[in-house]
Amino acid sequence: MTINESVEDYLEAILMLKRDKGMVRSIDVVRLLHYTKPSISRAMSRLRENGYVTMDKEGWLDLTPAGSAIAQRVYERHCLLSEWLISLGVPPETARADACRMEHDMSTETFACLRAHIAHSGGTGQT
Repeated sequence: MTINESVEDYLEAILMLKRDKGMVRSIDVVRLLHYTKPSISRAMSRLRENGYVTMDKEGWLDLTPAGSAIAQRVYERHCLLSEWLISLGVPPETARADACRMEHDMSTETFACLRAHIAHSGGTGQT
């Protein structure tokens, strides 16, 4: 399975929902991402087949270590980019939407440099 933007979004959604609610079902992912039930059902099936998600007999979803690693990486990017853009004066809703697009395409090297720059500058993006 190719780890594309959709896969990252699904895994990140499960991570965020688990943090907020403790337990996650596919319908929670439907509501968060505003996708159709059949789309989420197919995606969860593919994520299970590829070892990123487990589902128990009651329908509760959990991330495997591989799924959790991807979700954590994307979520860290999303949080840092959102906070940074907001600190630059970008309206929060716009910042979160832009961060969601940026988090998927940025190289590991670029993100590491950006994270170091933000930490060094106190989060304002200014040196």
